[in-house]
Amino acid sequence: MLAGMSLSPNPLIYLASASPRRSQLLTQIGIAHRIAPVPVDESVRVGEAPADYVGRLAQAKAEALWQHLRDPQAIVLGADTSVAVDGRILGKPVDEADGLAMLTLLAGRTHEVYTAVCLRDAGGSRGRLSRSEVSFRELSVQQMQDYWHTGEPVDKAGGYAVQGRAAAFIRHLAGSYSGIMGLPLFETDELLATVVGHRQREAQG
Repeated sequence: MLAGMSLSPNPLIYLASASPRRSQLLTQIGIAHRIAPVPVDESVRVGEAPADYVGRLAQAKAEALWQHLRDPQAIVLGADTSVAVDGRILGKPVDEADGLAMLTLLAGRTHEVYTAVCLRDAGGSRGRLSRSEVSFRELSVQQMQDYWHTGEPVDKAGGYAVQGRAAAFIRHLAGSYSGIMGLPLFETDELLATVVGHRQREAQG
């Protein structure tokens, strides 16, 4: 495990994301990092499965930032999260009607949350996938409207935040809590440990 360890002699990870939640999660396990979001087309391809979609975007984000930095010593981390119901990918709601439609679809049933993480360095790309299941209780129209007007769902995949007020809607969760937030820490730690271990072996000869 890498959590809490120094990444010396190259301690800085570049996070290819503007998500404050991902930054907070890296800080939680003691990983020094710099936020450096990059623009990536997040359009879903025809027939693309949720797991393939998040894996492709996580890799695209990491690769785009790696190419921008042009630093062979850099370690770049990309991640992407999507909520899916019956194979349908739910992105971030575009407006209130879209947000309420998402909550209506999620209410009273179980959905999946997929988060992919990709690490890019001079040795290439390595990826991991986290899949979790979240079960919502039934929600009234008033509850959904009240939740929307808190402003919390606006920039969240699936229109809710597991770490926020929507926690009161969740009757059961199976999988990675941090993955549902946006960065699966177990998988991220494994990837970082692989890279750091490789660098340490190279330094030793």
